Amino acid sequence: MLMVGLTGGIGSGKSAVAARLTEWGAVVLDADRIAREVVAPGTEGLAEVVAAFGDRVLDAGGALDRAALGAVVFGDEVARRRLEAITHPRVRARTAELAAAASPDAVVVNDVPLLVEVGLAPTYHLVVVVQTAVATRLERLERARGMPRAEAERRIAAQADDARRRAAADVVLTNDSTLDQLHAAVDTLWRDRLLPYEHNVRERRPVRPQRVVLTEPDPTWPQQYARLAARIRHAVAPADLRIDHIGSTAVPGLAAKDVIDVQVTVPSLDEADGPLAERLARAGFPRLPGEWWDNPRLAGSGRWEKRLHGSADPGRPVNLHLRVAGSPGWRYALLMRDHLRADPDQRAAYLLLKRELVASAPDSGAYATAKDPWFDEEHLRAEEWAAQAGWRP
Repeated sequence: MLMVGLTGGIGSGKSAVAARLTEWGAVVLDADRIAREVVAPGTEGLAEVVAAFGDRVLDAGGALDRAALGAVVFGDEVARRRLEAITHPRVRARTAELAAAASPDAVVVNDVPLLVEVGLAPTYHLVVVVQTAVATRLERLERARGMPRAEAERRIAAQADDARRRAAADVVLTNDSTLDQLHAAVDTLWRDRLLPYEHNVRERRPVRPQRVVLTEPDPTWPQQYARLAARIRHAVAPADLRIDHIGSTAVPGLAAKDVIDVQVTVPSLDEADGPLAERLARAGFPRLPGEWWDNPRLAGSGRWEKRLHGSADPGRPVNLHLRVAGSPGWRYALLMRDHLRADPDQRAAYLLLKRELVASAPDSGAYATAKDPWFDEEHLRAEEWAAQAGWRP
């Protein structure tokens, strides 16, 4: 099933997004509701909280007084961590239990206010952030919740800021206008991304653009790679594999196909063919069928075998290359990236070639083949540069 993380600052309208997704059929798991459930009267969670902080955190009826508990732990790092050690494992366990009970073709949305703060982003196939201007959030909290402005400001300041949330977000839904506009954005997300993404994950179907379209340099490509790499690291754990951003999107200032190339270093291709392949597929990176290899440089030295995975996310195509540590193809991918980063003349020459080839060979396969002669020559230049610069992969 597809696992989506949904978050946003207090007063952002996250609950409205969750409600709309529920209308479309998503299974929404509310972390706040689950957090209350695991410390409800009669639970082991509540008993442990009382043992840690005393009866002062209970109301007259014996239920948890959340305001009293908040007063105890707010500003006290040791107390907060003690509380989290009690509640977080129980919330995770209950969330996993509810997710496991969902249909295999479900879109499961975890509504988690502190998703970014507690580092959960890599555990999801996709992270959606609802973003709203702070002034709008303050007005909503005062009007809709009757919250004093000073308290609203304190609550907002205690959470991650917008920049930190955007860094974790695969999708940002801006909610500075009407509810109808927010619903329209959610509807588009559901139809164009979440539903096909769920289908692709379930069917182990990678997204493969067939035509080459050059995109002007996107300064967010490195940030997008960082999110993908974190997701891959989580998927392959406990294995500690080297992961690198390679290809044109890893070269600042270079126009490229809007496809992120990622290299995962494996000890052997047998390792790549083992449980690792299934873990990547479950995380949204299914393997492409058939045999894959890189053309050797220079030609005639035998093909350089690899394993190739893609992304099941229709909104973020990825080429995920699994190459053996120290192999010629592994070294070549890192060398080409670093040489183009270091040599503006060759970077400009490569860009010119790209533009010419897109005009004459827009098909993806033909485009890749047509670049071979230039890369044969570039390989020699790069090796000379590596020797002079003392480059090491």
